[in-house]
Amino acid sequence: MDIPSWKDPKLGTMKRAALWLVQEVGVGGLFTKEQLRDAFQGTSQIDRRMRDLRDFGWRIDTNREDPALEAHEHRFTTEGEPVWQEGKGSRPGNTVSAAQRRELLARDGHKCRSCGISPGEQYPGTYVASQLDIARRPVLLPSGAVEVQNVIECTRCRVGGRNLTADLADVLARIDRLPLLERKMLAGWVAQDARVFSEAEGIWAAYRSLPADSRDQVRGALS
Repeated sequence: MDIPSWKDPKLGTMKRAALWLVQEVGVGGLFTKEQLRDAFQGTSQIDRRMRDLRDFGWRIDTNREDPALEAHEHRFTTEGEPVWQEGKGSRPGNTVSAAQRRELLARDGHKCRSCGISPGEQYPGTYVASQLDIARRPVLLPSGAVEVQNVIECTRCRVGGRNLTADLADVLARIDRLPLLERKMLAGWVAQDARVFSEAEGIWAAYRSLPADSRDQVRGALS
């Protein structure tokens, strides 16, 4: 099927951005923000419109997802839904307003629900600051139905978890199998929406991330 030109002014900005990626960059190709903005001179919020493509299965990596990229580079990794086709590229009733976004951020504690990072906080071992966004996560309900629910995640977790489905049914079933003492302990964590890790647990997490030679030294120190 023939596809329209990315230069067609009758198309919306997101659709033109998708076509520009396909026709000018190509899957696997690199581009910069400057090249994107040069192609769409006079178009406001072109960066945001390109990010919107991620909600339709398009994958556009930065150096947060691919450390081999320079800070100014992007890679067009995966072509998603053909948003320029009739009936594609829109999700009626799924638009989140600015007020709803603020409510979601407050509800989720202004933190990524997957890794716990706060907005603007640097990822450990990097100079990259986090950005929080709304992820639309499919949730498998006890009834067997799948419902899409909103959750706050950082960009890194949002991209990494795009194809995941949360299994609420499994979580509830595992709670039912917990011994009473562990169930009460879990209820306390849930009530506080936080878990304080012991010093030993913190050391264990740090140990797990060490290279093999360093892990050997830790085992020697404990023997």
